Amino acid sequence: MSTLTHDTGPGTVLSEPIPHHSFPWRALAPVALTAALALFPSPEGLPQHAWYFFAIFAGVVLGLMLEPLPGGAIGLIGVTLVAALAPWVLYAPQELAKPGFKVPNAALAWALSGFANSTVWLIFGAFMFAMGYEKTGLGRRIALQLVRLMGRRTLTLGYAVVLADTVLAPFTPSNTARSGGTIYPVIRNLPALYDSKPNDPSARRMGSYLMWVAIAGTCVTSSMFLTAMAPNLLALEMVKKTAKLDLGWTQWFVAFLPVALILLILVPLLTYWLYPPEVKSGDEVPRWAAGELDKMGGMSGREYLLAALVVLALAMWVFGGAAINATTAALVVVSLMLLTSIFRWDDMLANKSAWNTLAWFATLVALADGLSRVGFVKWFATAVATHLDGFSPVMAMVALILVFFFTHYMFASITAHTTAMLPVLLAVGSTIPGMNMPQFALSLGLTLGLMGILTPYATGPSPVYYGSGFLPASDYWRLGAIFGVLYIAVFLLVGLPWMAMTG
Repeated sequence: MSTLTHDTGPGTVLSEPIPHHSFPWRALAPVALTAALALFPSPEGLPQHAWYFFAIFAGVVLGLMLEPLPGGAIGLIGVTLVAALAPWVLYAPQELAKPGFKVPNAALAWALSGFANSTVWLIFGAFMFAMGYEKTGLGRRIALQLVRLMGRRTLTLGYAVVLADTVLAPFTPSNTARSGGTIYPVIRNLPALYDSKPNDPSARRMGSYLMWVAIAGTCVTSSMFLTAMAPNLLALEMVKKTAKLDLGWTQWFVAFLPVALILLILVPLLTYWLYPPEVKSGDEVPRWAAGELDKMGGMSGREYLLAALVVLALAMWVFGGAAINATTAALVVVSLMLLTSIFRWDDMLANKSAWNTLAWFATLVALADGLSRVGFVKWFATAVATHLDGFSPVMAMVALILVFFFTHYMFASITAHTTAMLPVLLAVGSTIPGMNMPQFALSLGLTLGLMGILTPYATGPSPVYYGSGFLPASDYWRLGAIFGVLYIAVFLLVGLPWMAMTG
């Protein structure tokens, strides 16, 4: 390599948003899509106000893909538009007719509801953890150690990230805490060691590859273990109540194991082929990293302090589930970082990526919740069910799994998706003669983590990696679609036969 960037200043974490092109078509396309859909009459069985809401939602999603404005601005415009047009797009006539129902107040409460979502603030906490690693130098130290040991090949670094996530997954029931709050703050320091910078053409040198491997890997581990993600446990309860089935930790793990092994091996390698890093190997960087570690000397008191706080956070995430919410645990540690001067309040205020992501994800959570609120999700699932007449039980199961998986494009939360769709599809499945309900219920649950790969807002860690500055919107949506198809294909071709064989 020629020159190496050693800067670990604010630019390495507090990255500016990706520059947005100002071509008029990028701004007009979402408006045109919304208008075109709204001009069509609502499909049979769907209220007109729900169809209008879907038209706005579709326009927002297209805007997020084309990025005429930053994601936070697009989300804000979307919820504001819905709130302003609430009597026509958010509420049914019978709701409007309720005595004392005040549309402006109710619409505003809905528009701001995303800011009360715990996952939104856990994502924000993940950005603060990353800043702590950067401010103390601990992140750079750990990154240098990783490079010294495994940095001869970028591919082996990818496998190291996947391995770290896999080790933590069984004990961390929040993929945002695990990947966004623990893995990301460390690997965020790696690209700069290879002269790979965010929001810059050099991002593809190494940073883009590593960030995609991290988010793709955590989506697999989130499905691998029942305790790797809170929605898995929610799905377990819903299956128990709706389908009267008990699913255990071991049953979940064994059912997904062959799929997990294939995907965890493929993720770094496939990313290496489809989204190749420019820096692939070399002895120079590991030697340089060893020299930099010698220059850094022993760990400072602030590094030890941050390490203790991170261990505290992990302990609360792993063991404190019954006593303290994962988001509360993260905010407790962020507060302790402020009290112990790991960083200052001004540093938090200056973290544009964190605040932008908070606004962006909070507005998307509200919009996605609105799809369920107006009845669009239930209508869609019911419409699918009516088209399954004449399907064999196996083909019906495959079709319903595909519907469950790809409708996640309409959700900004796996928890919301589970709540809205799982009971409906379980009910649909139970009406199909010959359906193997235990296998069907387990299959739906096992896809929850995998569907987090689809979009930049699909699961908690997604906005963290999307906001890193290494994954442009066009790349994220393209790779999300490719990996999403791969994930569900492996699950259907390997997972379903394996479950049928093992019972």
